Amino acid sequence: MSSQEPTPQRDSAPWAGGSTAAGTATAPAESELSTAAANEVVGVTSWRTPVVLALLSAVALVLFGLNAPDNRVSFRVSEAGDLFRVPDLAVNGVVWGWLTVAVLAGLTVLALVRARAGAHLPRWAVLGFGFFFVTGFLVWVVGSSRTPDVSLSGLLAGSVALAIPLIFGSLGGLLCERSGVVNIAIEGQLLFGAFSAAVAGSLSGSAWVGLLAAVVGAGLVSLVLAVFSIGYKVNQVIVGVVLNVLVSGLTGFLFATVLEANASVFNSPPRLPRFAVPVLSEIPVLGPILFDQSVIGYLMYAAVAVVWFALYRTRWGLRTRAVGEHPKAADTLGVKVNALRFRNVVLGGMVAGIGGAFYTLVSVSAFTRDMTSGAGYIALAALIFGRWNPIGALLASLLFGFASNLQSILSFLGTPVPSQFLAMLPYVVTILAVAGLVGASRAPAASGQPYTKE
Repeated sequence: MSSQEPTPQRDSAPWAGGSTAAGTATAPAESELSTAAANEVVGVTSWRTPVVLALLSAVALVLFGLNAPDNRVSFRVSEAGDLFRVPDLAVNGVVWGWLTVAVLAGLTVLALVRARAGAHLPRWAVLGFGFFFVTGFLVWVVGSSRTPDVSLSGLLAGSVALAIPLIFGSLGGLLCERSGVVNIAIEGQLLFGAFSAAVAGSLSGSAWVGLLAAVVGAGLVSLVLAVFSIGYKVNQVIVGVVLNVLVSGLTGFLFATVLEANASVFNSPPRLPRFAVPVLSEIPVLGPILFDQSVIGYLMYAAVAVVWFALYRTRWGLRTRAVGEHPKAADTLGVKVNALRFRNVVLGGMVAGIGGAFYTLVSVSAFTRDMTSGAGYIALAALIFGRWNPIGALLASLLFGFASNLQSILSFLGTPVPSQFLAMLPYVVTILAVAGLVGASRAPAASGQPYTKE
């Protein structure tokens, strides 16, 4: 390695994506920051945020205020068998509805004032708006159901469970995009991981073999992506879409001709064990989320921590971010750009494969046609919404998992909202998050651009 090899540096703001490795690679980020600062100084007005908040406030006025449920709504915090008892959270539907409308209107006015001054809305205001809108929606929709009572612990634990494959998928996509390769094939990696886990687990009778097969299977999908997008420099978006269609067709064909015809041999995998930490798993709300998970659930928490640390605190992470921001500068310092990209793309697919195994080794003990149902695309949206950061991707995936679980719980409670609209809820949240709430997030500068060594 050259004596000019870059050395790891600590990032001052991990949420913002961290510092780039090569000096010239920081230019786009610094340019964006200086432009944003200049806009604020000269008072450049952006009305996008106030408009979005005003529309959501109008929806809140109609639903949460004018049509507020006239009863008490309860959210159960403790369940039978918990370590200690926490009182239920109970609110009056009308009072909370109008309180929500008032808070949202106040934050919308603040957004208008800040926009006129050419300044951004503070993060605390955005988070507060989201909190009150979500809680207002929960109170309205639960209060309008036949049984205005819901388990808060079950709602959050179910949300985390549904978010697990999304988190692994977004981490796999992050490893690719931070290296400069757009990974549209997350859907195919999740699906083939689920298929491989089901077949290998059924034939071997071991869920652990199934988990290993999911990692290998999804890694093979990523290998094809790497060969064509890096080796042959084919358009990365097109390769990803083709791989998704190919995996969908291949697994669908094998399911109809092999797995469905002899399900007892090829499609009956055992489940991965579930471990509950004594005492800690009995803590209300947090216990089931953090200390009563399947093996893949615990791996999810470990994967987020490991990817964050490796990306921002190791030499490998420094090189990865360098080839994703300014590959030519990294090349001049001795980094083998395409080799590193190739390895990271395959590694990203293997990580996504663990999420695919969740479907057939934890969620249900069988593979079905297209069982991921677009989860790969939602994971890609979580990656963008999370600003290409492991922690951000985790939080965004939890948001989408919450929307999916809420749809199931509200259908069970019998709310007046049509089931078709409830089924749309996760995808509506995805669209709003990516199109309306991401703001001026910046992808790695070299993402999607093949590199040719001069």
